[in-house]
Amino acid sequence: MLIAIVGATGTGKSGLSLDVAEVLAAAGQTAEVVNADAMQLYRGMDVGTAKLAEADRRGIRHHLLDVLDPAEEASVARYQVEARAAIADIQARGAVPILVGGSGLYVSSVVFDFQLPGTDATIRARLEAELLERGPGLLYSDLLARDPAAAASIGPSNGRRLVRALEVIEMTGEPFGAGLPDDDALVQPTIFLAMQSPRDVLVDRLDRRVEQMWADGILDEVRGLGEMGVTASRAIGYAQALAQLEGAITQPEAIEQTQALTRRYARRQVGWFRRYPNVTWLDSDDPQRVATAMDRLNA
Repeated sequence: MLIAIVGATGTGKSGLSLDVAEVLAAAGQTAEVVNADAMQLYRGMDVGTAKLAEADRRGIRHHLLDVLDPAEEASVARYQVEARAAIADIQARGAVPILVGGSGLYVSSVVFDFQLPGTDATIRARLEAELLERGPGLLYSDLLARDPAAAASIGPSNGRRLVRALEVIEMTGEPFGAGLPDDDALVQPTIFLAMQSPRDVLVDRLDRRVEQMWADGILDEVRGLGEMGVTASRAIGYAQALAQLEGAITQPEAIEQTQALTRRYARRQVGWFRRYPNVTWLDSDDPQRVATAMDRLNA
């Protein structure tokens, strides 16, 4: 059995995963967590990703946290291989894997049966140069004309994913979404638990969370990261912190921009996971959410 706990940022996915793992342990079944948050793959990127500290993991084993240096580029294809291997190893030891995260494409690459196209260095380099010269808005317009569904899913500001989508389209001659799985094409039986919060509650929580990131020292964290690759440096919060350190924007502007982008990202996450089959949605503030989750697992 594979358990996948998904949902928007700030809805309590990590907490639920630990609660479920503890209930399973009390019943004699070991569970281990596999990270599916793209930015939590990076070492040292802790404050801005709300990564659980080792001391807060309740003794539960976690996989695929802190496996990349900030200068490295995250790859869905590489993640798919490593996450599936981690899940297979957990199951081979008789434990239950719990896949946890809000990076929709990363989750989908693991649970659904589809092949990720490779890369073309020439096409990628040209598109990345266009991104630097033209900005994400014009790449978004290009993608909107060629694959409206992919453009709507990615949005106008995620330059890295816009480049990838256009690269795949040029390589395959097909829409970016053509290689994505059907809703019933699961690799193995998977129970989906999705965390949600009322919109007004979530917005307030996310805004306060961003303010806390600055209070907790994201500027010091960024100073200590050293060289950052394209993926890490464009992460929400980190791009704004870098801009503040470079004097391009003020701290209030950095916080405001991060809040706006985080809210927008949360909306896209909800839309992504709404497409998943047979999802049990749990309210983050429901005191019975763990009991409901266990009822679903034991059904």
